[in-house]
Amino acid sequence: MRKRKLKLRLKKAGHNVKIETQGTIGIENQLTADEIAMADIVLLAADVKVTGEERFAGKKVVKVATETAVKSPNKLIEKLSEIVNS
Repeated sequence: MRKRKLKLRLKKAGHNVKIETQGTIGIENQLTADEIAMADIVLLAADVKVTGEERFAGKKVVKVATETAVKSPNKLIEKLSEIVNS
């Protein structure tokens, strides 16, 4: 549900979004090399170590706590937009 809400808000802000999740059941919706290559920015909303973080070398990477993404999505979207447009 959190993932869906964040995705909807990002899409409303005009961003194309792909969300990979990592948890106790493993990686779901794993990003492909092409998807990563096409990304303007990588958002890591996590409270633990992200597996495969080296895949994002050379990309603009923003790390935030999961709580930030859930409780302050509008501020986060503004920050991401500023970074993409800088």
